[in-house]
Amino acid sequence: MACGQHLTVPSDVTMESRLPKIYPDYTEVTIPVNICPLNFAVQEGETDAMARFTFPGGEFIYGEGQKVLIDEEQWKEMLESAKGKEIKVEVFAKVNGAWKGYQPFNIYVAEYSIDEYISYRAIQPSYVAYERLSINQRNLTNFDEQEIYNNMSVSSEKVGQCINCHSYKNYKTDNMLFHMRQGYGGTMLVSNGELKKIDLKTDETLSAGVYPSWHPTHNLIAFSTNKTGQSFHTKDLNKIEVQDTESDLILYDVDKNEVSIISELDDELEVFPTWSPDGKKLYFCSAHFEYYNDSIEKSAEMIQRYKEVKYSLYSADFNPDTKEFSNVEMVYNAADSLNQSVTLPRVSPDGKYILFSQAEFGCFHVWHADADIYMMDLKTKEVQKLDAVNSERSESYPTWSSNGRWIMVDSRRDDGNYTRPYIAYFDKNGKAHKAFMLPQKDPNFYTFYLRSFNRPEFMVEPVKITPQEFAAKAKEDAIPAKYADK
Repeated sequence: MACGQHLTVPSDVTMESRLPKIYPDYTEVTIPVNICPLNFAVQEGETDAMARFTFPGGEFIYGEGQKVLIDEEQWKEMLESAKGKEIKVEVFAKVNGAWKGYQPFNIYVAEYSIDEYISYRAIQPSYVAYERLSINQRNLTNFDEQEIYNNMSVSSEKVGQCINCHSYKNYKTDNMLFHMRQGYGGTMLVSNGELKKIDLKTDETLSAGVYPSWHPTHNLIAFSTNKTGQSFHTKDLNKIEVQDTESDLILYDVDKNEVSIISELDDELEVFPTWSPDGKKLYFCSAHFEYYNDSIEKSAEMIQRYKEVKYSLYSADFNPDTKEFSNVEMVYNAADSLNQSVTLPRVSPDGKYILFSQAEFGCFHVWHADADIYMMDLKTKEVQKLDAVNSERSESYPTWSSNGRWIMVDSRRDDGNYTRPYIAYFDKNGKAHKAFMLPQKDPNFYTFYLRSFNRPEFMVEPVKITPQEFAAKAKEDAIPAKYADK
């Protein structure tokens, strides 16, 4: 790597009155004080480029062909020196044999750190390739990445497996879960460090648990139970439509291994539960939908009418000691008032805001190009579209860092096909700043990585159980959950 000791800015430079074209776009972003280096490629000229980073403690210059690869120790020095301030970046590129300079930009260094880890499902964006995927964890302070679990460790030609919906209690990994479908199916559950495999399907419930949310203070998990299906478009921009044909809400008591019903209304599709930080309120999405054609299966009718499904945001009060729900109320009437659909709500750690994805219809907004991230102030009930976070393509799966200063979303803004994590600073005044792509050691990584980053989640620590331990437990029989009739 070339750095300040070896490079000098060219003396004969023609200046351009615009920002440079760099990938990923890190111009004028606000970043955590502990983030890994923001390496980028300069998309100007032929082969040579460099960038000068000026910070309160001095300057460094980097350039390796068209890539700007930052020394990790020097980057830490820059971040610490520029904490609460900014780093000035000047880019130079050789174009047609002559050097050009571009309008400088700033990288603002927030005083706040970000959770050290994220995890995500690495999956090819194709229905036929879902049996080859993994759940990975990535250290945000450097470029280290490991697999949490790879379904190929238990798959064979005859036995395939899908894995999804990894989730953590209070951002820690001693209490976590993910689901396994088809071969060796069950819910992989870690409770206080102990690994179990649970079958959450009972005779009284619609399905096993699907979309989870851990209660913050008690050993309870809220799930939706769903019967879903997929249909495929040949012309529509949204290539796949995931239909929520039937869905209810259940509560799982981890200590008692008991499932109970939260809500199972006939004409309501209830999905995506999420707790408030104090655990005294459960938010969820629900769509009113009445089937009227008794001559065909519900799934067939849903394929014909899927654009009619529009979810609004609801809440219910909860007593953690008695495990009783009450006072169900509509929080945001997206369906009737706006003719829109909201999904994937997540409450901020301070309980002041709730993020959600909003689009024209449906529950699976990762495939919807019109899906954007919105935020409600839970005190004033004011809703705003987070323009700094959104793009012209799909944004979904919003989530908060544990300190509430960072928002992460899944975005397809780059090419419309692959979801990638974008992170945005959320300041103490409730304002979201420009989102930036998860940095990689090689800035061209995303060009060649043919997998999506699905359901990115923050973690304050890595998963301690090894992939081999998960694989061994996956091959065991699942422990059946009991049904608790209230």
